[in-house]
Amino acid sequence: MTLQPIVPGPGQESVWDYPRPPRLETTTERIVIEFGGTVIAESTTAVRVLETSHPPVYYVPIDDFVAGALVAAEGSSLCEYKGMAAYYDVVSGRRRAQRAGWTYPSPTPGFEALRTRVAIYPGAMDRCQIDGEVVKAQEGDFYGGWITSRIVGPFKGAPGTWGW
Repeated sequence: MTLQPIVPGPGQESVWDYPRPPRLETTTERIVIEFGGTVIAESTTAVRVLETSHPPVYYVPIDDFVAGALVAAEGSSLCEYKGMAAYYDVVSGRRRAQRAGWTYPSPTPGFEALRTRVAIYPGAMDRCQIDGEVVKAQEGDFYGGWITSRIVGPFKGAPGTWGW
């Protein structure tokens, strides 16, 4: 398969211009996460992690989630750059999305801002928005990137993209 990055238009970013290792960037974009028919998080103080071939992953301050929306879950995983991740189930009303959120309780140097923030798989939620635009979830069940009209790919994550 020949990879042809999409040339970004005005106001767009290409994931192929993002660095590896990844970069952490603060943002004042308005993040809204809805689950179980209600808003479970709103923030203008998120950070996003930018990594080659991946849509941004947004990390929202834990304090910006409604009480009870995040419940510690079993398991962990290792990111070669950010460290050991811990997981959360996301709960709202009678709904529960298992291991739909994650954080880095003891992140590696350079990623300390993730210690008090949680990333959410947008595909597991009812709706996620960035500045009012509904997010499309990155394909696959591993990365959790948030795709909007200002991000162009192609994106890693779909079947057949593992070895890019």
